[in-house]
Amino acid sequence: MTLVHTTGAEPGLLGPAAPGPSPAPCATPEELPMTEAATVFVATCDLAGQVRGRAVPSSDQGSALRSGTGWVPADLAISSFGPIAPNVFGSRGDLRLLPDPATGVDIPADGDTPALRLYLADQTLPDGEPWPCCPRTFLRNAVDELRERTGIEVTAAIEHEFVLGGLPAGPPFSLQRFRQAEPFGADLVRLLERTGLQPENWLPEYGDGQFEITLRPGTAMAAADRAVLLKELVRDLARRRGLPVSFAPLLDPDGAGNGVHLHLSLRDAEGRPLLFDPARPGRLSALGARFAAGILRHTPALTAWTAPSPVSFLRLTPHRWSAGGIFLAEHNRESLLRICPTTQLAGADPAAQFNLEYRAADATANPWLALGVLLRAGLEGLVRDYDVPTVWPEDTDDSVLAGVPALPSSLEEALHALEADEVVRSWFDPRLLATHLSVKRSELAQLAGLDDAARIRKVADVH
Repeated sequence: MTLVHTTGAEPGLLGPAAPGPSPAPCATPEELPMTEAATVFVATCDLAGQVRGRAVPSSDQGSALRSGTGWVPADLAISSFGPIAPNVFGSRGDLRLLPDPATGVDIPADGDTPALRLYLADQTLPDGEPWPCCPRTFLRNAVDELRERTGIEVTAAIEHEFVLGGLPAGPPFSLQRFRQAEPFGADLVRLLERTGLQPENWLPEYGDGQFEITLRPGTAMAAADRAVLLKELVRDLARRRGLPVSFAPLLDPDGAGNGVHLHLSLRDAEGRPLLFDPARPGRLSALGARFAAGILRHTPALTAWTAPSPVSFLRLTPHRWSAGGIFLAEHNRESLLRICPTTQLAGADPAAQFNLEYRAADATANPWLALGVLLRAGLEGLVRDYDVPTVWPEDTDDSVLAGVPALPSSLEEALHALEADEVVRSWFDPRLLATHLSVKRSELAQLAGLDDAARIRKVADVH
């Protein structure tokens, strides 16, 4: 079926999607992008949210773009803390990391640190056919199925929070804190602009040493690719500036947490926005409410992918401005799904800006999988007869919201919800699902017996 909407569109906060990475024809040697780097790193992001891969000499860039580099199925089972979790692949099988030429970025030389060209890759079979367990392929398939079954295109943006260590104490959101991070902040913005990641905002956040960086919206694949690259560029720059950095969900049991906010806007094939209807509650269209219904219906299982560390759920509790319950609300930072505000300043069109923000995610998740499961869940809401959710107004009293369904209280509870949700399980190759469950339970086992503070430190050390 085709679901369409006729509201006109103008560029806005979530305006027409920027072109995203897509397969490109193999370049001739004369057409290859020039690089001053001695090496080219071909990378993927795994179930532990870690970027891993292999490097080749820059002189072999053309060969790597055409035929990739070797990889191993069991690499998917490497846990955050190092050991390979029990998995169905064992020592058998071979893959290729096949770079997407559109994802290439150059990290310039800096002092004694040499330049590097970095590509993101699909994991394929040796003959180039897609590997069903590849996280990037999972997102691509989710985007394609949503388009094929509904005619809908997705625009997305992903916001990251992280903590920089080694800085003096400074007031939240202050110019003082902002300047204390210099020259790191200015260097980061220049690097993101140079690499085409399109930074939108760079700001001091609420927590000690906490900052937020937002990137401009793009296609779903572009947004997820940029999220993978952003973390690595921040980490690389912080290391070169002698600053410890962490994207971990928490650094202190009582401190502010680091979240990842996933913004989604839906459009038809002509680019017209589909979520806005000023006559409906929260100005959310009937189609948007059904899309939200799918996410809300499957939230417990989704969090096993979007908040998948052993300490993620210590952050996802009421009154932390993270996600205090499974509900949809206007402008409420305690909601799982928040209807974001719009502006009409300078003649801006609210329809073009209108978007939903999913708040129960953090940077321990794989961005391709996190965004992919949201699109899959939203599609279920569009094609199934789910109850349309209440849109809680901005002025709803907290006492009223006390009765909304709660998020899982732990990663183990989320994993059980995933195993119990037949719809969500059906989206995954059984080997990918089994490996994810094994990796996450391996991470839980490696932290067993530790108190919350010690578990938080272990996670912060690797994220």
